[in-house]
Amino acid sequence: MGELIRVGGLDIRFLHTKDDTGGALDAFEMTAHPNARMPVPHYHESWDECVYGLEGTLTFRVDGQDVPLPPGQSLFIRRGVVHGFRNDTAAPARCLCLLTPGALGPAYFQDIAALLAVTPPDVARMKETMLRYGLVPVAA
Repeated sequence: MGELIRVGGLDIRFLHTKDDTGGALDAFEMTAHPNARMPVPHYHESWDECVYGLEGTLTFRVDGQDVPLPPGQSLFIRRGVVHGFRNDTAAPARCLCLLTPGALGPAYFQDIAALLAVTPPDVARMKETMLRYGLVPVAA
């Protein structure tokens, strides 16, 4: 299994990357610790995302609607659809994320983790990094 990447309250471990699948997919396991969230609603320009709940419950906000994701349930997020997520519970929530085609890879999360390590984070650089990797931030 790949290295553990910590991004704020999220732990990410890649199982497969665009590099080892010939660009077919990225697959990673994500743990969202209590009160963790994706801080910036966004959409993807060039890939779809499928998320499968493994443990705990994440709440995704997809196209303006809250969608709980408990264990054993899945959620498909088509490219171009604005989304984000949060863990409103007191327990960690874990899910499997599949991105098709593979376009992101671990480098995005490593770059964002480095930006979040600086206080306060440079919002302009975070936006530029998101855009460089194909994530388009949207004002909440």
